[in-house]
Amino acid sequence: MSIPLLTTVVLIYLAVIAWLSLRAWRTTHNASDYMVAGRRCHPFVMAMSYGATFISTSAIVGFGGAAAVFGMSLLWLTFLTIFIGVFIAFVFFGRRTRVMGLNLNAHTFPEFLGQRFQSRGLQGAAGLLIFIAMPLYASVVLMGGAKFVAEILAIDYNAALFFLTAIVAVYVVMGGIKAVMYTDAFQGSIMFTGMVTLLVITYYKLGGITIAHQRLSDMKELAIQAFGAKGHTGWTSFPTLGSEYWMVVVTTIILGVGIGVLAQPQLVVRFMTVKSDRELNRAVLIGGIFIMVAVGVAFIIGPLANVFFYYDNPATQGQIALTAAGRNVDQIIPMYISQAMPQWFTAIFMVTLLSAAMSTLSSQFHTMGTSLGRDLYESALGRRGNSMLINKIGVLVAIILSYLLAWGLPVFFEGGTAIIARGTAIFFGICAAAFLPMYFGALYIRRMTLAGAFAGFATGIAVSLFWILFVHLAESKPLLICRALFGVDSLAAGSIWAAVDPLVVALPASLLATVLLNGRGRQVAEPFLQKCFRNVR
Repeated sequence: MSIPLLTTVVLIYLAVIAWLSLRAWRTTHNASDYMVAGRRCHPFVMAMSYGATFISTSAIVGFGGAAAVFGMSLLWLTFLTIFIGVFIAFVFFGRRTRVMGLNLNAHTFPEFLGQRFQSRGLQGAAGLLIFIAMPLYASVVLMGGAKFVAEILAIDYNAALFFLTAIVAVYVVMGGIKAVMYTDAFQGSIMFTGMVTLLVITYYKLGGITIAHQRLSDMKELAIQAFGAKGHTGWTSFPTLGSEYWMVVVTTIILGVGIGVLAQPQLVVRFMTVKSDRELNRAVLIGGIFIMVAVGVAFIIGPLANVFFYYDNPATQGQIALTAAGRNVDQIIPMYISQAMPQWFTAIFMVTLLSAAMSTLSSQFHTMGTSLGRDLYESALGRRGNSMLINKIGVLVAIILSYLLAWGLPVFFEGGTAIIARGTAIFFGICAAAFLPMYFGALYIRRMTLAGAFAGFATGIAVSLFWILFVHLAESKPLLICRALFGVDSLAAGSIWAAVDPLVVALPASLLATVLLNGRGRQVAEPFLQKCFRNVR
């Protein structure tokens, strides 16, 4: 790779980030500006920020590499993220969240829930879950971004980690949600351009769309030979129903991420940044197109990488993608880019990956910081002061915590970004199980009680943690807690349940607990409900 070319691209990228951050800082005057962008965000900025926050390095590299193993069945996740993550989220959740958030003067997702159920305790508990669970997720994304920076600029990992953290910290702490959303929109535009270019060049190199897909279909026997025992049926077909690979593709990847997106705190708050439903309606099309490209291209390129490595790359001829990458799933996409793409595109793609990491990180830092400052310190503990300063301090604490985790745990990043992909699925699943039943109830069930909300929240967390620690083999085995207590890697070892994602069990349990306990305890007063649901359609 040409270092002067790469340096020029990176410097231009950072200069634009700096200009956008300065613009955001100059227009951020109060807590509303800092946390919800004054509720007057442009629909393009909102939609691109939503998409860029959703799509991290895990979607491009982690899940892209997974697609090289599991095949194009992962494209169903693209459908789910567009239909549920954009259409359902914006139309059925976003509109009511925007209006009710304005009625309740809510600035964060935990504050929205706390105000809706008239409970500072619920707001504090939701903020605490976010602040405890998200730093590990943020730290592995930070580690992934730092790893790429280190490789791109040929510098030490710790130096790259500090460099990346400092850049994101400056614009998030100073400019708040405006800086996050402005830079997200720019970074999302880079991601969109980079992925479209990647798709076009790939089809050109592999002989065109029809020929490329036919060649991949003809490799069916190779896939069955390599992964048939786990249910693989070829890279252009779905795994065998009920097999281990079917469970991973359907329960962890498609459902885990596709449903979990509805209850992501850093995404929900985007709905409260626009001034009317008109902006949300316009954002649906923009967000849908962005997600289709950013996610869909990765799930197409991954499987097609098998064609390149097996037929067209002299250094790996006769090897499928996983074998060519040394059985390291997370090296498949970077290796494909470096060996199949022209040099100029390699620089653009590395900036694309940097954009994916930074856009997700900035939103995570802002969400964690406001959870600590607004939801825990100001609401649950009842402390008062300069609200914008308190939240800036909260963001800074969240950044430092994530940085320390990323600095102290580099050993867990061995093997690329698989940890990021797994961390994404785990966090999405926990949020869905803990938040989704009461979030839906808050929007649509006028007489939902605090007891029902708390029951679902606690049950979702408890069942998720139990399944992660003692049943789901992908986590219970490396965590070693199950083996230490029971002498086995999973309590369901040898059965298909060991491959079932925690979300599939925890979300129904959370929903059941919500229904069973709803109606008990204190009812919210009717005058407050009228205020809460005013102008809600």
